[in-house]
Amino acid sequence: MAHTANGGSAGAPLRIGVDLGGSKIELIALDRIGQTLWRQRQPTPKGDYQATLDTIVTLVQRCEQELGMQGTLGVGIPGVISSQTGRVKNSNSQCLNGHSLDTDLAYRLGRPVRTANDANCFAVSEAMDGAGRGKKMVFGAILGTGCGAGLAINGEAHSGSNGVAGEWGHNPLPWMSDAEFPGPDCFCGKRGCIESYVSGSGLERQFFERFGERLTATEIELKARQADPDALAIQGAYLDQLARSLAHVINILDPDCIVLGGGLSNLDWLYQKLPDVLPHYVIGGECHVPVLRNHHGDASGVRGAAWLWGEL
Repeated sequence: MAHTANGGSAGAPLRIGVDLGGSKIELIALDRIGQTLWRQRQPTPKGDYQATLDTIVTLVQRCEQELGMQGTLGVGIPGVISSQTGRVKNSNSQCLNGHSLDTDLAYRLGRPVRTANDANCFAVSEAMDGAGRGKKMVFGAILGTGCGAGLAINGEAHSGSNGVAGEWGHNPLPWMSDAEFPGPDCFCGKRGCIESYVSGSGLERQFFERFGERLTATEIELKARQADPDALAIQGAYLDQLARSLAHVINILDPDCIVLGGGLSNLDWLYQKLPDVLPHYVIGGECHVPVLRNHHGDASGVRGAAWLWGEL
């Protein structure tokens, strides 16, 4: 579930979501059926917790002044609120760690605030009115510069007792080949994490290590479309690694659908080829879990934050 500070729903006529990122803070206001009423971005103050709070408060107040009404507030963060301490942990925006973000915002804005990991917000957004609409359990996998995931059950973020549900990218790559083992060091302190392979940076690293050329993920894709053998080889390896990684999720959760986000989710061939590869790794040799492209693109995170209050 999302973490709530200071009580229950305010019964407001609109929902407000904030996506607190490392480079930008984005706010969106949705009406009861999910239509966008207001949306704006501001740069994230670097390394300054109080300035970050100020920016969020200013955006909320500006939005509500222009719309003439108050909303519920959900915030997606690059980390989680610890159920033990009530403070942010595991955030790559270091200035957030150790602070009671939801409580501080609730005090400043005079209303309850719900928070969830940004990947969980992505899953909630796609479960509520996106690619996973109508599905009971939606696993949202974000394949960007890094690799993260979130889980929505009945449209609600599921974070678990430790707040780490969906930290799929920091499990080891399943069924490693000799060439893959033991894998590169990861910033989390372990080796061979899924993120080191199926993220955009992981794809680029593997191409360089195999073929000695530094290319971006976009450049590798362009070469593959031109039938370049090196690019096609790394594309095949990536497909197999992603299938192995998602098969672990299916073997444990068997979600109703998997929705892909992040830059690599725009690769059309993933949706064509994954259904043929997944059964090789899913127990029983069958896999009917649809792998879907997200509907809301880079707006999914902020929309999911707004949907943390569910139906109003």
